[in-house]
Amino acid sequence: MKILYINADRGIPILGDKGASVHVRAFVTAANALGHEVVLACATLGTGNPPPPARVIQISMESNDATLARECAALGVPAATLADPVLRREIERLAYDRALPARLLAELDANVFRPDIIYERQALFHQAGTVIAAALGVPRLLEVNAPLAAEQAQYRGLRLVDAAHASEAASYRGADAIIAVSESVAAHVRSVTGATGKVHVIPNGVDLAQYSLPNHGRNIRSALGIGAGPVIGFIGSFKPWHGMGFLLDEFEILAAKRPEARLIAVGDGPDLPAARARAAECGLERRVFLPGRIAHASIPAWLDAMDMTVAPYLPQPDFYFSPLKIVESLAAGKPVVAPRIGQIPDLVADGETGLLYPPGDAPAFGHALCALIDDPDRRLAMGRAARRLAAGRGWSAVVRRILELAPAQRSERAA
Repeated sequence: MKILYINADRGIPILGDKGASVHVRAFVTAANALGHEVVLACATLGTGNPPPPARVIQISMESNDATLARECAALGVPAATLADPVLRREIERLAYDRALPARLLAELDANVFRPDIIYERQALFHQAGTVIAAALGVPRLLEVNAPLAAEQAQYRGLRLVDAAHASEAASYRGADAIIAVSESVAAHVRSVTGATGKVHVIPNGVDLAQYSLPNHGRNIRSALGIGAGPVIGFIGSFKPWHGMGFLLDEFEILAAKRPEARLIAVGDGPDLPAARARAAECGLERRVFLPGRIAHASIPAWLDAMDMTVAPYLPQPDFYFSPLKIVESLAAGKPVVAPRIGQIPDLVADGETGLLYPPGDAPAFGHALCALIDDPDRRLAMGRAARRLAAGRGWSAVVRRILELAPAQRSERAA
């Protein structure tokens, strides 16, 4: 099968280290391993990792004033709004989406590539995939990872609210099948489209082979000056809802009770400087290690240096994530301590592959950490169970299940 993968989100560089970038490469790699030919069209190439096995077409976003002025005219928005940096970014996205079909179709012609299906990662302000699929006469599978318009409004600010929601709805309705990474995301999509049959919940996968690295963590422990004591690990983004402050609050208490414990928190984000300052203020510099951004290829070794991992998400009414870091921790054979929220109970079997606690319950979180610190045999048993569980979540199985939706859609179109 020939697959056109569209990633129009310029915030997801396909060679980058963020979870979304890893997700794109993992899908493409698995599709290739299954014998499919993939062309990957993206807005941003990025750096930091080898490209996946696909022909990559980068179609960069144009931000010149003339292009944006034309988009303003089409939207009926005064060109003076371009002075607002937030509005300018939103209009850039809309202009990019308007131009993308012609630009991408021309690139496909130049590459003599005609896909059998389109697989698209939903992006804010984008619906061009519907136009491209119609022009090619092929089905379009749409992957939705979050209610992007609502997320943007809540966390980063959104000016063109109606345009964002209209684009989102058009993209959803123009898909032949929608892959939602969690039930919460699926519920959001159904609330927008009213459709049920074309929405399929398929959580993220993991490449198990990458996490078969016993003893690779020794070098990391040695470099950090960590001995054989228990290490709590965090891997992810340092963003407010990821709970780094919550984690440091509890580790400060735990450090007095369990002086042998250490914390390694890998990742980058807006809350990293505050986390480093907090660790210094509490005198925990030799107990808390915050190395910052680490290339994704090195993450398995860092996981091997940990005895357990945490995903201390804060309470929130609509937790829609399918946390890739949890699945990777399980694949590395590490028990996970996390809140009982959203899809997490479907990923972590409480008492078997990790421990769950009520969201925001600091004493329960601390109790779970102490329980695993104090019982190495239990940690190891949970780690073995975690690895077995992850074995059923391989990317090849996930991608095969997704692509099985396409033939049915082609039959329906033919009928």
